[in-house]
Amino acid sequence: MKIFSAEQIRKCDLDTIQNEPVLSIDLMERAAKSCVDWLLRNTDDDPSFFIFCGNGNNGGDGFAMARMLYQCGFDVNVFIDKDQKKCSKNAEINLNKVKDISGIGVFGFNEVKEFQFGAKSVIIDALFGTGLNRKLEGKSAEIVQFLNQLSFPKISIDIPSGLFADQIFEEGSAVFKADETLSFQFWKKTFLHPETGIFCGKINVLDIGLSQKFIEKEPSQKWVVDKSIIKGIFTPRNDFSHKGIFGKTTIAAGSFGKMGAAVLATKSALKSGSGLTFTLAPKCGYEILQTTCPEAMFLYGGENYISHFEVEEDSFIGIGPGLGTDPETEIAYLEFLKNYRKPLVLDADALNIVSKNSEYLKLIPKNSIITPHPKEFARLFGKTQNSFERLELAQQKSAELGIYIVLKDHHTQIITPENHVFYNITGNSGMAKGGSGDVLLGIITSLLAQNYSPKNAAIFGVWLHGKAGDLAAEIHSKEAVLPSDLVEELGNAFKILE
Repeated sequence: MKIFSAEQIRKCDLDTIQNEPVLSIDLMERAAKSCVDWLLRNTDDDPSFFIFCGNGNNGGDGFAMARMLYQCGFDVNVFIDKDQKKCSKNAEINLNKVKDISGIGVFGFNEVKEFQFGAKSVIIDALFGTGLNRKLEGKSAEIVQFLNQLSFPKISIDIPSGLFADQIFEEGSAVFKADETLSFQFWKKTFLHPETGIFCGKINVLDIGLSQKFIEKEPSQKWVVDKSIIKGIFTPRNDFSHKGIFGKTTIAAGSFGKMGAAVLATKSALKSGSGLTFTLAPKCGYEILQTTCPEAMFLYGGENYISHFEVEEDSFIGIGPGLGTDPETEIAYLEFLKNYRKPLVLDADALNIVSKNSEYLKLIPKNSIITPHPKEFARLFGKTQNSFERLELAQQKSAELGIYIVLKDHHTQIITPENHVFYNITGNSGMAKGGSGDVLLGIITSLLAQNYSPKNAAIFGVWLHGKAGDLAAEIHSKEAVLPSDLVEELGNAFKILE
C-alpha cells in the first residue's frame, strides 16, 4: 500500500469528487458511515458516544457520525467550540443536521469539565484531520489535554488530533492519545514512527472508495508492506525441483560463549528454504552446531574465533551473529570485504567492526543488505535527533553506498538505493529480545540464496520474521516468546501465503 502525504491525500479526495463523480458532502457521508460500521462491529455493551468536533472537515465527519449513531439507537453527545464563528461548508451542513435532532446534546468545550461521563462512555476525536499544519494551542490544546486524562476508550477519526500526517510535532505539543485510529484509505507516515505512532493505538484502515485510478498512477517513495506486496514477491516451490535450485547459504557466525547466535541464524536459514546450508564457525562450536543443526554443514573458521573467511564462490553469505570483535576476526573480516564482490547480509559485530572507520563502509559490496538496530545505525552513520531524521540519513547512505538498509524498529523500514522506503507492519514487542536479529539474518541470507533479489529478500525476510513473531505471540504471549519460537513458526508463516 502506498503512503501518501497530506497533500497527496487531498488531491486523491478531489480526484474522486471530480471523476467518480461524487459530491464532497456525499464523500463525507461515506467516510462517516465507514467509521460507524466499524464502531458497530467493535463496541459492546450499549456504549454512549461523546464526539469532540472541530470546525473543519474532520469535525464534519464527527457530526455525520453523531447523526448516524443516534439513528442506530445510541446515546450521543457532541462537543464543539461555540466561540468558533465559522465551520467548513460541509461541516456546517452536518452540524445543522445534528442541531435539528433533539435527542443529541450539543455542548461547548467549556462545559466538558463539569460533564458527567457514564461508565460505558466512548470518546471520539474528530477535532483535526490531516490538514493540520501547526501545533494545537488555546482551547484546542486544553480540550485534548483534558481528554487524555480520561480513562474511557478513545478513538480518533483519520488521525489523532495534534499529529501531522508527514512529520514529527514540536516537543511539548498537545496530541490526542487514541486507543484506536480509524484512518481513511491510507496509512500515514506518522503512524509508523515510534515518537508519533505511540499516540495512534491500533491502526484500522477503512476503505472509503477513493479513486483507485489516482492511487495507481500517483507516485510514492514510501509503502506499507501489505499482503499484496508479499504475494507479489513470494515464489512457491515447483514440484519438479531439487536442492540445487534453492541455493547455498553460508552463515559466518559465533565465537566462544556466543554459539547460540550461530545456531539461531543457521536454523532460520534452514527453515526459510535454503537448499544447502553451511555454517562457518570456530572449532569451539563444532559439537554444538552438529548437534543442534544436523542439516547444516560445518566449516572450520578458527579455534575460539573466526580467523579466516573461506567460503564457496556460489554461496550467499550472512555475517555477524555472535561473531565477536577479536583482532584476528577483525583483520580476516576486513580482508574478506576487500576481495568479495557479491551481495552480503551483515548484522551485529559485522557492522560493529565496520563502524570503527568510515572508510570501511566503502568495502561493503554493492547491493548488500545491512540490518542495524538504532544504536548500531548511530555507530555506523552518526547520531540523529529522532527516527524521522534517522530515516532521512538512512536514505542518504543507502544511495551513497548502493546498499539496502533494514532499519530495525517497531515498524522496521527497508530502504533501497533508489530512496524507496518499505515499512513493515508485522511483528510485536515480544520480539524485542537478544537473538531475534540473528534469526532475521538467517532468513534474509537464505532468501538471497534462493534467487530473490536483495530488495525482495529484505522486504520478504522482514515480513516473514515479523509474521512468525506474531504467530509465536499468539501461542506463548509476547512476554514468553523466544527467538527460537520465531524459527519454529516460520513454516506457519509460509502457509499463510499458500
